[in-house]
Amino acid sequence: MTDKQQKIYVAGHRGMVGSAIVKQLNDAGFNNIVVRTHAQLDLTDQAGVRDFMQQEQPKQIIMAAAKVGGIHANNAYPAEFIYQNLMVEANVIHQAWAAGCQKLLFLGSSCIYPKLAPQPMQESALLTGGLEATNEPYAIAKIAGIKLCESYNRQYGTDYRSVMPTNLYGENDNFHLENSHVIPAMIRKFHDAKTSQSPTVTLWGTGTARREFLHVDDMAAACLHVLGLSKEHYQAHTEPMLSHFNVGAGEDVTIRELAETIQQVVGFNGDIIWDSSKPDGTPRKLMDISKIKSLDWQPQITLSDGLASTYRWFVEHHSEIKAQ
Repeated sequence: MTDKQQKIYVAGHRGMVGSAIVKQLNDAGFNNIVVRTHAQLDLTDQAGVRDFMQQEQPKQIIMAAAKVGGIHANNAYPAEFIYQNLMVEANVIHQAWAAGCQKLLFLGSSCIYPKLAPQPMQESALLTGGLEATNEPYAIAKIAGIKLCESYNRQYGTDYRSVMPTNLYGENDNFHLENSHVIPAMIRKFHDAKTSQSPTVTLWGTGTARREFLHVDDMAAACLHVLGLSKEHYQAHTEPMLSHFNVGAGEDVTIRELAETIQQVVGFNGDIIWDSSKPDGTPRKLMDISKIKSLDWQPQITLSDGLASTYRWFVEHHSEIKAQ
C-alpha cells in the first residue's frame, strides 16, 4: 500500500474494526478514504451497491461491515445473521469486480472452524467438521465470503484476500448487555454492579471455556499489513481455495480468568455467580497464527493492557453507552 492517493473504500467504518482501520490509514497518511453510513448506503441493496461502486470506482476495498453479536444475539436472530451477512458479501464482492476493483480484503471470523477442530486451529481446518450450533448461520455466511473471494480470484484473476480474526475487543465496541460479545458485556456488567453497589454479578456458563482475545488496534494493523503484501508474496503463502490468514493473539484464557481480570480492572469487589444453565459455547477456540507471523506480523498489545484501555474508553463514553 505505497500509493497514498489511491482511493480506498472501508465498508463498516463506524464499527469497532472499521473505525480502527480508518484511524490507522489516516495516521499513515492515506487521504483518499471513502466511507458511507448505513443510512447513506444499505449494503444489502444490490442496486444501491452497484451504483455506489460504479460512481466511486475504489481501487482497494476493506470489508469490515458485518452484522455481529454474541451467543444471545446469534441464538435469537439466526435468520438476520445469515441473510444480512450473505447479502453484504455477495453485493460488495460482485460489484467490486464489476467496477474493476482488483484488490479487496474480507474480514471473517474464527467461528468458521469446526466446533471440535484440533487446537490451535490451523487454516486447513476449514470445512473439516460440524460448526458450533449457536453461531452456525453467521459462520456459514463468513465461509461463503471466503469462497466468494477465492472464486473471483480463480475465475477473474482478482486479488481478493481474507483474514480471520479471533475474538476482538477495544474502543467503539458494542456494550449492549444482551447483544454484545463477552468482553464488553462483562465490562458493562461489572461497572454497573460497582456503580449500584450490587454484591454479585451473574455470568453465563461455567467459566471453563477457553477463549482468545485480540485488541482491535492489533487487528487493524494486521489488516493493513496483509493488504500491503505484494500479490506474489500473498499467493506464495496461500492456496487458491485455502487463501485466508488467521489473526489472533496466539494464546487463550478461561472465561473465568477473563472475568476475574475484568473484575480487577473495573474495581468491582463483589462475588461472581456462574449460571451453568446457560451455554458455554465452543469448549476452546485458539487460533494458530504461525502463518501470519511468518509474514512478519505479530500482536503488540497484552490482554491486561488492552482491557485497561478499553475500560478507560468505556468510562469516558459511558453517558452515550447507557442509551444502548
